[in-house]
Amino acid sequence: MSQRDRLERAKRVVVKIGSALLTNDGAGLDLPAIASWVDQMAALHERGVELILVSSGSVAEGMSRLGLTERPSTLHELQAAAAVGQMGLVQAYESQFMGHGVRAAQILLTHDDLSNRKRYLNARSTVKALLELKVIPIINENDTVVTDEIRFGDNDTLGALVANLLEADVLIILTDQEGLFTADPRSNPDATLISEAWADDPELAGMAGDGGRLGRGGMITKVRAASLAARSGTTTLVASGRQPNVLSRALDGEDLGTLFLPKDTPWAARKRWLAGHLQTRGTLVLDAGAVRVLRDKNTSLLSVGVKQVSGRFRRGDMVQCVSEQGELIAKGLVNYDQDDVLKILGQPTHKMEALLGYIADPELINRDNLVLV
Repeated sequence: MSQRDRLERAKRVVVKIGSALLTNDGAGLDLPAIASWVDQMAALHERGVELILVSSGSVAEGMSRLGLTERPSTLHELQAAAAVGQMGLVQAYESQFMGHGVRAAQILLTHDDLSNRKRYLNARSTVKALLELKVIPIINENDTVVTDEIRFGDNDTLGALVANLLEADVLIILTDQEGLFTADPRSNPDATLISEAWADDPELAGMAGDGGRLGRGGMITKVRAASLAARSGTTTLVASGRQPNVLSRALDGEDLGTLFLPKDTPWAARKRWLAGHLQTRGTLVLDAGAVRVLRDKNTSLLSVGVKQVSGRFRRGDMVQCVSEQGELIAKGLVNYDQDDVLKILGQPTHKMEALLGYIADPELINRDNLVLV
């Protein structure tokens, strides 16, 4: 039975567009194509879909602007090309989205920003705030300053990490291929397109090829990205960005590209990811009311329910929550440093800003970052 209805039900979607598409195989930014994708995203935005765009293309556009025909091999030249190309990339998106009356925002990240728990929470809060303001975040890897990411990173993986970050329903990776084939269709005329597959199927990697001359990825990075996204329950679609109205048609459930399916629901997958954090940095002792609410209502943990704090932890660290009798209740990623938690424990949310001089989040631990044990 087809699982395309997962796309029709999607409320939060990460769209990743690759370099070969954006730059028309290296001939400079393909502005008509960008206009078409933005038209589709604006239409989806209008009907209430939350969109996050992960865009490649800064290095490739910089190469075009600098008159380079081959991808630079030295780090400083790659960074220079990224810096030049990022200007054109952002200008193109900004002008197109403004034409629809849609606001966009630029966010430059490295993979490390999404693996460090403190920066993870900061990035998550910022992107969620933009979505609440009806702004479309445009995320790119910060190629101008990173080092190892330029050499080994790829925006397919970044797209998957963003999907994990935001518990996206769907990750759509637009590429210059129709999807994943059983073999390389350029050399094997018997290769057939795979419509649907489990994201963790180990046989998929053997069917994927390597990258092209412009990008750092290939179909293999898309297969790996789908597997990574599936850890948070995200469904991934790899499809050709050259298909007319590909985004609209895909989210209407049309059989396009290759659909990579997670075996867990988003909620179960995220909770399993949290439960896998074995090392905790501190302990919060909860009163009986907080224990009851967490167990019975699956809510966030508020400062008013915390009686004692121990350990040394920073914002984004994993802490354990125990009852006054010492029973382990839950684990979660805390939103405040230990010194700040000491100032607000036992206090209601409305007093947090006065006590701290700022407020990062109204919850001590958001329910999305909390797992009962």
